[in-house]
Amino acid sequence: MSVWKSPSAKVTIPALLERKPHGPRIAAITAYDYPSARLADEAGLDLVLVGDSLAMTMLGHDSTLAVTMDEMLVFTRAVRRGLKRALLVADMPFGSYQAGHRGAARNALRFMKEAGAEAVKLEGAHPALVRRLVDAEIPVMGHLGLTPQAVHRMGGYKVQGRTDAAVETLRRQASQLAEAGCFSLVLEGIPREVAAILSAELPIPTIGIGAGPACDGQILVWHDVLGLGQHPPARFVRTYFEGAAHISAALLHYLHDVESGTFPSDQESYHLPRPRPAPVAEEGLAVSTA
Repeated sequence: MSVWKSPSAKVTIPALLERKPHGPRIAAITAYDYPSARLADEAGLDLVLVGDSLAMTMLGHDSTLAVTMDEMLVFTRAVRRGLKRALLVADMPFGSYQAGHRGAARNALRFMKEAGAEAVKLEGAHPALVRRLVDAEIPVMGHLGLTPQAVHRMGGYKVQGRTDAAVETLRRQASQLAEAGCFSLVLEGIPREVAAILSAELPIPTIGIGAGPACDGQILVWHDVLGLGQHPPARFVRTYFEGAAHISAALLHYLHDVESGTFPSDQESYHLPRPRPAPVAEEGLAVSTA
């Protein structure tokens, strides 16, 4: 019997692996709170990532580097409460795994035990660490290409893998991560031709973000999909709803109604109980007042 049972079945890692050769493509999105997670789950998204992008989208930082483990745990717990079907993956934030395998394993276990994550995501080529985590029964999603935690080394958010040497490095790193036990691999900010090569070579699903249509799935940031970002979206983003414009219009409407006194209306207000009418005596009968 197929591991992939139905659109309403709980998404599991074996189910996602089975979709590599057969499809359908994996639809993933980031989420950072309970209502967003609930809506993503009800819509049928397969995988929800609590991305360290929340440093920028939710906390107002100018990069992903500032978010802490404790902050990531708070948001992951909130997302966990909103999910029933989708697979929950938590991003390992900058500093949570770079200082050594023991500390990295401890932090990954916190995501699993304290926040209900079903897997963690690691940026960069760390096959030895992946083996350590997988041996500890912690599923790992890899992430290659444009890795935002390496923004300073890369000199900015720039497309990666544009030279022959860089392509060969990506192929080697991707193969190593798959052999180490990653169940999937995010490919970010690389030429579509390179993503097509990696997707064809790897036995695990590739999830693209700015990597073209040949990947086994796609992921976008919640705020980009719904038009809630503060800056013009990246080239690879498709915005499906102009959320900022609609929210701004709603808030301006609310402001006008408050200032003009049209909100709240009588129907939107509570009232004292109406006095009960005095009893009317029938002809020839007295009304008792006792």
